[in-house]
Amino acid sequence: MRTEQATYHEAILPEYRGNPWIEALPRKVSADEIMDKFSNYPDLDIHIRENPDPLIRAEYTIRLKALRQPLPLYAEVFRAIETALKDGYSAKNPFTPTTAQYLHYAADERPKIEPKTGYFEPKAEGLTLVGDSGVGKSSMLEQVLNYFPNVIMHNDYNDKKMEYQRQIVWIKVDCPHNSSVRDLCEEILACIDDIVQEGKTKPATTIGALTRQIEQKIKVNFLGMLVIDEMQRLTLKRTGGENNLLNFIHTLVNKLGIPMFFCANPPFDDTLARTLKAARRAEGGGYFIMKQLTRNSQEWEYFIQELWDLHWTDITTELTEELNNTIFELSVGNLDMAHRIYRDAQRLVIGSGDERITVGVLQQAALSALGLSSKTKEVINLRDEITMPRRNRRVANQTIVTEVKDTSITSAPIADVTRPQHPEFSAKLLELTACIDLLSRIEDPDLLRRGVDEEDANEYFRGIGILCDDPLQQLA
Repeated sequence: MRTEQATYHEAILPEYRGNPWIEALPRKVSADEIMDKFSNYPDLDIHIRENPDPLIRAEYTIRLKALRQPLPLYAEVFRAIETALKDGYSAKNPFTPTTAQYLHYAADERPKIEPKTGYFEPKAEGLTLVGDSGVGKSSMLEQVLNYFPNVIMHNDYNDKKMEYQRQIVWIKVDCPHNSSVRDLCEEILACIDDIVQEGKTKPATTIGALTRQIEQKIKVNFLGMLVIDEMQRLTLKRTGGENNLLNFIHTLVNKLGIPMFFCANPPFDDTLARTLKAARRAEGGGYFIMKQLTRNSQEWEYFIQELWDLHWTDITTELTEELNNTIFELSVGNLDMAHRIYRDAQRLVIGSGDERITVGVLQQAALSALGLSSKTKEVINLRDEITMPRRNRRVANQTIVTEVKDTSITSAPIADVTRPQHPEFSAKLLELTACIDLLSRIEDPDLLRRGVDEEDANEYFRGIGILCDDPLQQLA
């Protein structure tokens, strides 16, 4: 959690000026500044490549996971969150009678006399981010949200003493597994308590009292945005539960003016599409779909070029088309999986005597780096979709190597038993190792049992062409 003391920047829009909640938010920056903020390029320390100690060079591969190559979607989501925060706060200027009404009356009540600045009219919309597991939603959302402090503390604004001095800009909770309003309320309550640090609030016993308790906590702390992750758990399969939760969320948006940000895997988009009300509320502030990168996309090229430069092998292997295709297929365009493959590839060859990165090395690295991920249904389906025809692959220049020091590449075999000793078999072995339903690939599962039942098993296997114990005789 990050807490900052308020620093005010004059708002661009006249209607936002004089509102400390808005003017305490980070100043407006250009798209280039946003992308620069979200990027992180670890130091290369090129001289380490020449270090004779392989343990030191292998240790530097830890830096690979620190690489952040933001995608254009980062800037789009950032702008949407920035806009939603300002829009939500625009109706809650702490110096207006309207906000006094907001604070002292229940969400569905109004004073008999209209405040001089008008009745409170909530201004909030929903934002939604949908994408398959592993595409980088959580990483992106974490970076974008962390651009804004969790809490801003205020004292005086333009020589005016502020009665309410704490501004909670955003909190993030997970959707309950059972779509329970109580569970979500208690998680929101606990999250606010952790931030406020004034002791644990005992949740009210009834749902009605608990929701009013939450509403008051949200009001007095001027919550700017509620982010709910794992919204795919809202599947509309239980009787009433999901609708109750949606109604509660709509109350926060419609009556309290709290912008909502939903983050989910499919089929959350299908869930929202079932009702116009849910769809309209969830996409009003922005609807974003995050997909796996495609091989020929500019985003993949930017990422792989940055990743490939981060090596501490004693030679620099050129990123050929074949190597690019291989790491893309093995990682199915998943940035985290590509990180791990390239990291383990370097660890395999560092100190081996031949530190080139080849297709075989990448394939072997994938076995250790993606032992579980590669066997999931999602990855297998994606791999089937993106596998490229081998005939169309460019094989020229596949072993071009640029040296970074004045030593020639040794031709001695790599002293590493984890590398394929017979490259001609490595691709098939990789395929079999990653296979989930291995039994379906066995053409004759009863073969050995039948052989055992024969008087001479060897003769039986020779007769059906399975056993060849004298290949020279057969070839003669």
